[in-house]
Amino acid sequence: MSFRLIDYLPVLLVFVVAAGFAVGNIFISQFIGQRKQTRTKMMPYECGKDPVGTARERFSVKFYLIAMIFILFDIEVIFLVPWAVVFKTLAGPAYGLGTLVYVEMMLFVVLLLAGYVYVIKKGALDWSDRARREAEAEGRLLADMEKRQLEIKRTAA
Repeated sequence: MSFRLIDYLPVLLVFVVAAGFAVGNIFISQFIGQRKQTRTKMMPYECGKDPVGTARERFSVKFYLIAMIFILFDIEVIFLVPWAVVFKTLAGPAYGLGTLVYVEMMLFVVLLLAGYVYVIKKGALDWSDRARREAEAEGRLLADMEKRQLEIKRTAA
């Protein structure tokens, strides 16, 4: 079997079409799109949080808990899929590790479930109006504490 460049022509064609589509959409939006610059359009958008205050403002713990959920389930998928692929082989008569591998994975799932329960208990999945008001109040409280600390440092200096 020899290497022929012509065999890779479909792959090159996909890259050319994808790049052409991206560049074409950018140019079309520049020529056809509206150019009204409003204050709202020019505001930076930061993960659903209104950009009010300084960049050093403290965030509600919910933002970190959502990141933790993402990492938990990302890791779960990374480990569960390969485990499911090789489980039948490892449980077969050649290895005889079926019970050990199964218990090990169930322990992993229980640890993930513990993280999930922790996140639920902290209220990270509660996005009601009441929870939003509480998070905003917590953010204001943290901002006020930070302002007081800055004032104390300024008066001490």
